[in-house]
Amino acid sequence: MTEEVNEGLITPEELSEILAVGKNTAYRLLNEGKISAFRIGRIWKIPRKAVWDYIRENSRPAASGR
Repeated sequence: MTEEVNEGLITPEELSEILAVGKNTAYRLLNEGKISAFRIGRIWKIPRKAVWDYIRENSRPAASGR
């Protein structure tokens, strides 16, 4: 079970890679609560699902073919 949980968590560095943003932007998103995450001490733990939820909520619908 621990392996399943760890596979579902990413670091701020991985978040910045997934979103193609700098580390400062990734930390700002976390500190502002725009991406659900938690901290253990100084270490951020970010559920992968929270990242995909953020992407889905902030994506614009594709333009129609008209």
